[in-house]
Amino acid sequence: MQWPCTNPDPVRTGAAPGPHRIAVLALPGVPPFELGIPSRVFGSVLDTDGRPLYEVTVCTADGAPVLSDAGFTVQPAAGPEALAAADTVIVPPTHAMPELGRGGPLPPEVTTAIAGIRPGTRLVSICTGSYVLAAAGLLDGRPATTHWNLAPEFRRAYPHVKVDEEVLFVDDGDVLTSAGVAAGVDLCLHMIRRDHGAAAANRAARMCVVPPWRDGGQAQYIDRPVPEPTVATTTATRAWALEHLGEPLSLNRLAEHARMSLRSFTRRFRDEVGMTPVQWLTAQRLELAKQLLETTDLSIDLVAHRSGFGSANSLRAHMRATFGVSPAAYRRTFSPNDSATTSI
Repeated sequence: MQWPCTNPDPVRTGAAPGPHRIAVLALPGVPPFELGIPSRVFGSVLDTDGRPLYEVTVCTADGAPVLSDAGFTVQPAAGPEALAAADTVIVPPTHAMPELGRGGPLPPEVTTAIAGIRPGTRLVSICTGSYVLAAAGLLDGRPATTHWNLAPEFRRAYPHVKVDEEVLFVDDGDVLTSAGVAAGVDLCLHMIRRDHGAAAANRAARMCVVPPWRDGGQAQYIDRPVPEPTVATTTATRAWALEHLGEPLSLNRLAEHARMSLRSFTRRFRDEVGMTPVQWLTAQRLELAKQLLETTDLSIDLVAHRSGFGSANSLRAHMRATFGVSPAAYRRTFSPNDSATTSI
């Protein structure tokens, strides 16, 4: 899940020739897993000639090594100059700045390094890296997310940020934030999809052996009592629905497939996925429609029919509401086939 992107994409609208430059800011107490996500995911993206589309550099605020929370030292490839030269800056979490959880200030060297980031640079946080962006005032008035377990603390520390702890990531155009740990992978894949289309993101996901898109949000991971083993789940019905997106799928039909009452099915679905069946179904149909727009030359009417929206008008309304663009405009932006049909 994500908020709709409303701002221009720096990769497509303002990038210089060559790989898109990503600077990953390693702070003291950085967890190695989250620190390595950008290099691993973006490093898997190549153009048709096998050349990398992204250049990822790990840097620190002052160029000096930092101690990770795993007990070993991270030797950066660069200092703050990498932030100033970057097209995208990614901030992984830090476990060594507890004062940020109380709304305290950033260390002076971090404040100075962040101040050197060029205007228009895409800013990204992974997990509690959002605290760093918030402490720098970069999330004020914006939608954002962080680890669900820390959302109450985050709200108290940064009341001007519009926190949504139920989503895996938030895309607010030039500022993107992700939830805990592995949600950083989801956000990086989303950025690749946004920059270069679904096919590139799918290839990167295959190389990393992860799903290109995860259903639902953080709500499905929030600590709740474990249901009894005899309680039915909606997993099989969700898998079945993905194979029948082009068909009418009413709540009653989904509940019948799951062999549950409508009320039980709706409650169980929301507990497992973190959203209502209708919201989930719309999101899956939009994903299918985007893939068809990117990879086929089907007319908009056929795309709408195959993705279950029924009509081009319905597809257009949903895409405008969610992504801020029409199907034809989306195709012109993301389809590698310049001759693709764009009629509405």
